[in-house]
Amino acid sequence: MKRIKAFISFDYDHDLEIKNALVAQADLDDSPFEINDISIKQAIDSNWKAYARRKIKESDVVIFLCGNYTDNATGVAAEMSITQEENKNYFLLCGRSNGNVKKPKNSKASDKVYKWTWDNLKKLVQGAR
Repeated sequence: MKRIKAFISFDYDHDLEIKNALVAQADLDDSPFEINDISIKQAIDSNWKAYARRKIKESDVVIFLCGNYTDNATGVAAEMSITQEENKNYFLLCGRSNGNVKKPKNSKASDKVYKWTWDNLKKLVQGAR
């Protein structure tokens, strides 16, 4: 089975542990996706944006991990803009079990935050949304 390449966008300062959980799931034998790249903590300059754009363009889907402060994460906002400019498939994944999360800036009002279960994640990566 060919795995879908996913780029993960997340709030480095607050959600590193949920990113690590998603990376671990990508390593499972029955995972339909692999991680193409992940957001990195770096100053947002033209070089960083060019790197992110290239990795997003190479990906089949972009997964935005939503946490308590995602709306304040400038890197996530930049990656959302790039994802939309490149017309890439993406979805928002609820990274906190209480469900009280914030959507990234620049996300659309119609963007739904999906519940994170293994079965749901596998379906979302394969386009069920």
